[in-house]
Amino acid sequence: MRRKTVVRTGLSALLLVGTWATAGLAPASAAAPDSASASTSTSASTSMSPSKTQAASDGVITGMQKEFGLTKSQAVARLAAERTATAIETKAERAAGASYGGSWFDAADNTLTVALTDAKKATAVRATGATVKLVKHSERALDATMKRIDALSAPAGVSSWRVDPKTNRVVVNVLASERTDKAVAGFVAKAEKTGPVTVVETTEAPTTVAAGTVGGDPYYTGNVRCSIGFSVYGGFVTAGHCGPQGQSVRGWDNSAIGDFQGSSFPGNDYAWVNVANGWWTVPVVLGWGTVSDQLVRGSNEAPVGASICRSGSTTHWRCGNLLAKNVTVNYAQGAVYQMVQTSACAEGGDSGGSFISGDQAQGVTSGASGNCTSGGQSFYQPINEILSTYGLTLHTA
Repeated sequence: MRRKTVVRTGLSALLLVGTWATAGLAPASAAAPDSASASTSTSASTSMSPSKTQAASDGVITGMQKEFGLTKSQAVARLAAERTATAIETKAERAAGASYGGSWFDAADNTLTVALTDAKKATAVRATGATVKLVKHSERALDATMKRIDALSAPAGVSSWRVDPKTNRVVVNVLASERTDKAVAGFVAKAEKTGPVTVVETTEAPTTVAAGTVGGDPYYTGNVRCSIGFSVYGGFVTAGHCGPQGQSVRGWDNSAIGDFQGSSFPGNDYAWVNVANGWWTVPVVLGWGTVSDQLVRGSNEAPVGASICRSGSTTHWRCGNLLAKNVTVNYAQGAVYQMVQTSACAEGGDSGGSFISGDQAQGVTSGASGNCTSGGQSFYQPINEILSTYGLTLHTA
């Protein structure tokens, strides 16, 4: 669906997901350039902008009602609770100290639960507004297990592994069809010796989704289409697998935008592109007509369990829940570490696109498993790591 132009000049958006990805667990592939699929960008008008105290715009609230089957009041209440949980999480982790075992948001009762290894810390953590669950392993111990597994060489039949605070273990996902493969069995045996590990079978492998700078809009590198993530001062951030440092970038209208100033993949999956040639940056994520275009006001990290939406040039606006953090995704091109997993679907050409929770930037689309027809999940590279790595400043409203 092509968007109608409100303000065209200078508002270009980069799409993170591409269409060259193959089936299975791999970075999202990029799509071949298709001028018919490139949408125009729109500027955010005052009427679609949320107030400073509002949890999110009316468009986000409408989108949540559709995606989660909520009433308007339920959607507003959940967004408010998620914002509170995001603020509580940092305080609770500080109060827990070394006994912190991770945390997650529960949409059923709008609460943040904090896992603790030391019952003596429970009173201080509850004082922050969080509930408490006593566990055996600290987050530090689970992270150490992740690092030991990261050091192993994973075969293609192992799709990903992640820290799961709810089960207080590291979950290793393997393709059911490859479960008895000798290499997979060998990897699992080694992984189970690294610490508290649970093995889960899955039927789909992740692939990359590569396909003014408005989050979710398309951009092109050679024969690859990807999506813009978020505007930063001087450019925009996107997925590293969309292009190497020095690669030139064209916008939705095939005009030159700039070049990849930095790019990392695999290991990481992030990059940034400078803007020139009459292009400029705006703090907006494209709603594709499903919701109003969204203003970006910051990059506070949402907790596990929070609602999250993504924008990309192929599947446009999609929402889901934040499922896990500190996920290692084993793409065909190599593993990418410390990613975030969500239940929002994505497809080729969406790579590099925006993940946003409320009005807070979360990350750029890396890859996905499944699709938006039969259902799937997606992975993103956290935004704050990208900003820190390249010394960039997020463009906010």
